[in-house]
Amino acid sequence: MRPLKDRSQAGELLAERLVELGYDQQPNLLVFGLPRGGVPVAFQVARRLGAPLEVWVVRKLGTPGHEELAMGAIASGGGRVLNQEIVDSLQISAQAIAAVEQQELAELERRERLYRGQRPFPDLSGKTVLLVDDGLATGATMKAAIAAARQKKPARLVVAVPVAPPDTVAEIQALVDEVVCLITPPFFQAVGLWYEHFPQTSDEEVLALLQAARPFGASARPAPFDAG
Repeated sequence: MRPLKDRSQAGELLAERLVELGYDQQPNLLVFGLPRGGVPVAFQVARRLGAPLEVWVVRKLGTPGHEELAMGAIASGGGRVLNQEIVDSLQISAQAIAAVEQQELAELERRERLYRGQRPFPDLSGKTVLLVDDGLATGATMKAAIAAARQKKPARLVVAVPVAPPDTVAEIQALVDEVVCLITPPFFQAVGLWYEHFPQTSDEEVLALLQAARPFGASARPAPFDAG
């Protein structure tokens, strides 16, 4: 399986798959990128589908002392998931979980204010919602976004990502109406290994993409992306 070039190309290819599935003809469509890395992917999806681009801020809850290992995640709108297996196996106390959650909640609220400003959160009732990230590993952050999105009662909830391991795709599929994933390598290891260029996405880049996406959904859909 050939790696993706970068998040932008991944978004273009993901958008083409979504067009093949008819999402460019879907009324009442909203595209949400999970900041930061999911936003460049979601930008290309929203552009191609002619849909508004939004953000759903999610923060991983890192295990104390092993912060890269997710013991759960929280999302804007109250979504929260815990990996009980990790919590139990490492005997993480409720107090330790609360301390990490409080720290991540402060960063979540900072990003929400920065990215959304005074704009109200959109009404999802009756809408088809696409949740987009640059890839899934354990799926913890996406599960938190799904939990939060379900509370807002969309008509249809879809997860779209360029790459994820098969077991995570199966877990997410059980929570939503559809999962669209371009690459499902059995030997996965990490999202970044499936990209040739995978730098961190900055707040400035997220803000620039949100600004550039403002006309999306207000005009005719753009021409198809030429992958060749």
